Amino acid sequence: MQITIEIPEEIGNQLQQNWQDLPQKILEALALEAYRSGIMTSAQIQQLLKFSSRWETEQFLKQSQAYLDYTEDDLEQDIQTLHQVLSE
Repeated sequence: MQITIEIPEEIGNQLQQNWQDLPQKILEALALEAYRSGIMTSAQIQQLLKFSSRWETEQFLKQSQAYLDYTEDDLEQDIQTLHQVLSE
């Protein structure tokens, strides 16, 4: 899907001067917001931004301070699940 946005020429030029690849920066910002909102997964971020590995994706998310929303309750649930699987 291709999406077009319109921004004032002056602002576009200013952004382009500071961010050489403006379309990529916009795509990254969109991906980060979608990830933080729980709309996209890290695998989808990797696909959207054409990262070559999961580690590259994780590095991008870490540098952008977009951390996995993983609570203590989630950890406890994962530990219980692991114990159940290992006891079978």
